[in-house]
Amino acid sequence: MQASDFQTSIAGRIVTAPQGYIAFVPAPLPPAITYTPALVRAISEADAALSELSGTGRLLPNPHVLIAPYVRREAVLSSRIEGTQASLTDLLEDEAGLTPPNTPHSPPDDVREVRNYIAALEHGMSQLGHLPLSLRLVREVHAKLLDGVRGNTATPGEFRRSQNWIGPPGSTPTTAPYVPPPVLEMTTALGEWEKFLHWRGEMPDLVQCALIHEHFEAIHPFLDGNGRVGRLLITLFLIDRGRLGQPLLYLSEFIERHRREYYESLSRIRTHGDWQGWLMYFLNGVRWSAARASRQAKQLLDLREQLRVALETLPKALPLVDVLFTNPYVNPPRLQKLLGISDPTARVMIAKLEMLGVLREVTGRAWGKLWLAETVLNAIETPGEEPLDN
Repeated sequence: MQASDFQTSIAGRIVTAPQGYIAFVPAPLPPAITYTPALVRAISEADAALSELSGTGRLLPNPHVLIAPYVRREAVLSSRIEGTQASLTDLLEDEAGLTPPNTPHSPPDDVREVRNYIAALEHGMSQLGHLPLSLRLVREVHAKLLDGVRGNTATPGEFRRSQNWIGPPGSTPTTAPYVPPPVLEMTTALGEWEKFLHWRGEMPDLVQCALIHEHFEAIHPFLDGNGRVGRLLITLFLIDRGRLGQPLLYLSEFIERHRREYYESLSRIRTHGDWQGWLMYFLNGVRWSAARASRQAKQLLDLREQLRVALETLPKALPLVDVLFTNPYVNPPRLQKLLGISDPTARVMIAKLEMLGVLREVTGRAWGKLWLAETVLNAIETPGEEPLDN
């Protein structure tokens, strides 16, 4: 990080640590925003897409079942941005306890990190009715995220007490592309950030959400897990403000597709005071992600209805549809436990579903077999036709 890169002090100031390196201290929110015609249009389009998605969420016949695919896919994608290699298949097999032998899988720590992301989101949502969106809740979410995984040496649930930095392996505060505020300045910045977090009705929700996310990343208050917590905050903020009734909107896929622009737009705020560029990026991401999520919800609803029609003549089979949407991997013991049926009934049911093409056996073995509802997995992994990226 070079002092000469910072061409304005609009977004914050440079300080020099006793050790000689420089760090960036963001200015309190909000900045002065010029609502240009392009920005107003972007707000309107993102807001409309978000409202459509929220309306779709209210129509879900079984929200818990049909939201589970969203949450799990986002957990995989958000963790992947931070270098975790676990796939959605790895996660689903691990959750069901049905991992087939002799197949390649991600390290257990990677799967645990993804599962922790789900636990962190679910904890945050459960606490919103009892706690305001606040520094306390942010710490609790962080504790869930890093519980028992590689980052647990980075003081889960506690703000950092030492300097951190963002850069490639081997970098130092002197050579890193970005150094967040030192601890004393960080503490002050967090207090100002929390005050802004509680603002209501003074600017468009999506603009406030964009500013909250950017500022959290600039402060970087944890030794590890900042990116994932920052992305979780987007969803929690929109639920807290009543813009979403269910956790359906996630930006991780958009960020992954446009990763370079993401980091560049955040950096240009600090170096050039370019809030417009960041807001346009964020709002475009909301519009794209909301439209994609709306399409996926309709696709999952259509598939659920198709499966219910296909299975309506099979005794006790209809509850299996929702089981498959929660996790499309099954075997007789799992069906016994989830549906309260006998082992012979579970085996007959699986055989009939295999004959109908709903399930496919994926181990190729004579014992310890495992079946997969491929149409469900495909609908979760690959939402329907792509929206335009622009």
